Amino acid sequence: MSWFNFIGLIFVVIILIPNIIFAYTNKDGFQNYYHNKIVETLEQIGRFGCFIFMFLTPPFLNHGFKINGAKAAYIITGSILIALYCLGWIVFRKENSVRKSLALSILPSILFLESGILSLNFPLIALALIFAPCHIIISYKNAILQEEKHE
Repeated sequence: MSWFNFIGLIFVVIILIPNIIFAYTNKDGFQNYYHNKIVETLEQIGRFGCFIFMFLTPPFLNHGFKINGAKAAYIITGSILIALYCLGWIVFRKENSVRKSLALSILPSILFLESGILSLNFPLIALALIFAPCHIIISYKNAILQEEKHE
């Protein structure tokens, strides 16, 4: 088994594209209204860990696609989730709402978790389980607090 998952790298690069465009077009950055250092730190550990373990697959921590059809399911579901994520950026581009925050936090969370499960990548599963709730909480709380600030 290889230490490198090229498809996982492609998934990560595609996910980063709308984020890079957002950062470029919003020079002031993202306003963070929710301040919880523990949740924020865990979210960052989970985020960067998921990015790394999507394409780095040490054989001693990862069993690969052992289930029949797992690799095809990985490619198909991953592609669908990424397409939905990019579509979410397009559809919600001018909107700041709870639904935008939830869509753009839940979709990558599912991507990382399903990728880990289908490829039996145990570090990715563990990091996705850390990332997902933290990312969703931060996104949701920021959307709610932003709405309250602008009322």
